[in-house]
Order: sequence, then C-alpha cells, then structure tokens
Amino acid sequence: MTQNYRCWAEIDRSALRHNAKVVRDRIGPAEMLAVVKANAYGHGMLGVAETLADDTQLFGVANLEEALALRESLSHPILILGPATPDERSAIVERGFIPCVSTLGETQDFNRLARGDAKVSINFKVDTGMGRMGVVENEAVDVFKRVAALPKIDIHSISTHMPVSDVDPDYTRDELVRFRKIVEQLRAAVPGNYKAHVLQSAGTLAFNDPTFEIVRAGIILYGISPLPEFQNLFKPAMTWKTRIGLIRDMPKGSSISYGRTFITPKPMRVATLTAGYADGYPRHLSNREADVLVRGRRCPLLGRVTMDLMMIDVSHIEEVDVGEEVVLMGQQGNEAVCCGELGEKAGTITWEITTRIGQRVKRVFV
Repeated sequence: MTQNYRCWAEIDRSALRHNAKVVRDRIGPAEMLAVVKANAYGHGMLGVAETLADDTQLFGVANLEEALALRESLSHPILILGPATPDERSAIVERGFIPCVSTLGETQDFNRLARGDAKVSINFKVDTGMGRMGVVENEAVDVFKRVAALPKIDIHSISTHMPVSDVDPDYTRDELVRFRKIVEQLRAAVPGNYKAHVLQSAGTLAFNDPTFEIVRAGIILYGISPLPEFQNLFKPAMTWKTRIGLIRDMPKGSSISYGRTFITPKPMRVATLTAGYADGYPRHLSNREADVLVRGRRCPLLGRVTMDLMMIDVSHIEEVDVGEEVVLMGQQGNEAVCCGELGEKAGTITWEITTRIGQRVKRVFV
C-alpha cells in the first residue's frame, strides 16, 4: 500500500480512538469538541474526523475554508475557532456554522445576515488573559446583554482560552476562578441553556474540575501530551516515514550537504533519504544530533537538511538497502523518536512539528 510513497505518514485509527476514550474518561458528562484545525494538526482532517465521528459531539476548525471541507463528510456541529472576516460571514450563516465572536459589531453583522426565521448560533468569546480574541473581562456582561438582545442571534456557548495552562498553574487556577465568576454573571444577566467551555488539552489533564459543559480536545487526541507527566496515557497516532533513495560509501574528509557543515571523520556509509524541509522535516534539526530509525536502530542526521533530501549515517547497519523504510518520527522495533524529541532539538513545540508536515506527504490511515 505504501510501496510507491517517498514520504508518508501512517495514522493509526485505533490510537485516535484510544486517545478519545482517555479524554472521555476524564471529562465525564461534558461534551467533547474535537479540534481538527490545521489538517487535524497535520494528521489529515477528513480521516481523523471520520474516525472520531462516534466519539465526539462537535468539531472545531480554524476558519471557513476548513469548515466547508469538513461539512462535505460530516453533519456534526462545527465551531469556527478563529475570527471570521466580513466576506466570510454570509457563508457561515448560510451553512449553519458556529462562529466565535469577540465584539458587538461582529454579532450585529451576523444578525443582519440572518434570513427568515432562522437564527445564527454563536460562541461568545471572553478574554481572560490570552489577548488574542474575546471581549475583555470588565466589559463582558454589558456586551453579552446587548448581543443576546439581537433578535436573530442564538447563544450556543461562551468560552475563553488559557494561555499558560502548561507552564503556570497559579495563573491558570486564578483564571479559571475568574471565568467561573464571569459565567455566573452572564447566566444571571441572560438566563438560557447555552454552554461554557475553557479546557483545552493541558487544561483537561491538569485542571479538569470543573469541566463546564464542553471540553476542547486538541493535541491530546493525536497522542501527544502538552504535559510530559501524562504522556503515558496516550498513544501517538502518527508514524512519519520516508525511504532510502541512495547509499554511498564516502571516504574520510568528505563534505556533506550545503555549507559543508559536516565533514566525515572517517570512512562512512551515507544514505540519502527521500524527504526534506519541503516535506516539513525541520531544517533546524540540521547539526542538532537528530536521529532517524533504520531497522529499529538510531541513525544520525548528517549536515544540513535540504529541500527534498537529507543524509544519514548507516555505517553501523549491515546490508541496508535502497528503498528501505526509514522512520522520521514514531516507533520502529524497540526504538522510538517521539515528537517531543524532535521539537526540543529543533527549538520549537510539538504542535509545530506535526502541523508543518507538508501536503506532498501522503496520509495513510491504518
């Protein structure tokens, strides 16, 4: 099935379902909003959504384009997590997506675009410290009352976002207390059956009391924990692979790749892999002691990652063949190169490692 692929990512459906169950067990009766934005964090949005369709109540995407693509396959409610541009709002109304609103002006525009007896369901966003979207705390009640009074607007939910739930528990606990008070004030001012949500992946793991009515599960669905102490609960869903395209015996003193940043210190057997930074493998891993797996053994990356190719040392592996599978991220035999390892060595976060994997990398669901 994968014999003709130069670079591909195998996505384990059973791992996705396992991770969803872990989330479900932690959040009790709350609804799960499965976040599949950015091509499901690089895993393949449609395949992931179809796999999790029975495990989640609604899906979260970044923008209208993603919502339209997802609607082709699924009928679940879709919440658009990012702000909509004015040109996108009419399509959001027509297709029944749930936009996030941060201002009265946005909501008035959605109210104006509604047709007939239909109402526009919205998520009312409050800013409790992220500084990215939402009505600031001290204005939330006043704006919310004006939003709720609009005749064509239906409040689906109210939410906020936690900026430091993975690094600052004291601030996060205070933020949760403040958000709970805001929710109580909003419900007192405007009674209704709308829901509230704040917990994302790190919050679900470390701050899941209370959960409110909806929990936004993101990177943990893909088996990557933002808090290392919880990693053993999850199964990474992706194994990222490429192939050996060429093997050469290089004499001592040979330079490898652009810039001649690696010179062979002795005779070495060097394999050229059919993947590079155009496939999403971080160029920042160049000369950072990064490894890949060949036959279940670690092989060091040599020199700089190039656009379409990269070189590794296979001197210690006997009878390695051209065309052989190489694991860039994931497990092979008893050895593993995890996403967190790549992120740390590249000086970035795990979210960026998976979401940067390019379109020409085939997603194969297994």
